[in-house]
Amino acid sequence: MHSYYSIILIDDDPINNLINKRLISKMDIADQVEEFLEAEKALNRIQNLAETEKTLILLDINMPVMNGWDFLNAYLKEFKDRGDRIIMLSSSIDFQDRQKAKQFTCVEGFIEKPLTPEKFKNLL
Repeated sequence: MHSYYSIILIDDDPINNLINKRLISKMDIADQVEEFLEAEKALNRIQNLAETEKTLILLDINMPVMNGWDFLNAYLKEFKDRGDRIIMLSSSIDFQDRQKAKQFTCVEGFIEKPLTPEKFKNLL
């Protein structure tokens, strides 16, 4: 049995998503690894997941249309009772972004890109 039912990657960069999906898939810890270029589509997917399906969300901050902060606000409004783990995965080195992430109760951590096997193992 896997640690997670689903791992959801939300990043507007398809290359990052591809690399991260391959890295995570090799670790064999989830039934499925899904990638979304648009945060709004990820919200729609989460809506179709049962609350009992353990989900890990890796979320980028800087994206067009709906950025990571907008996603978090919408997530908390719609899914405040879900037990998903959300980790910010961003190229931002801005201290203020880390502080802002801590203000969201649903965010468990902040990782700088690129995602590596070591960084990923540390968050598990």
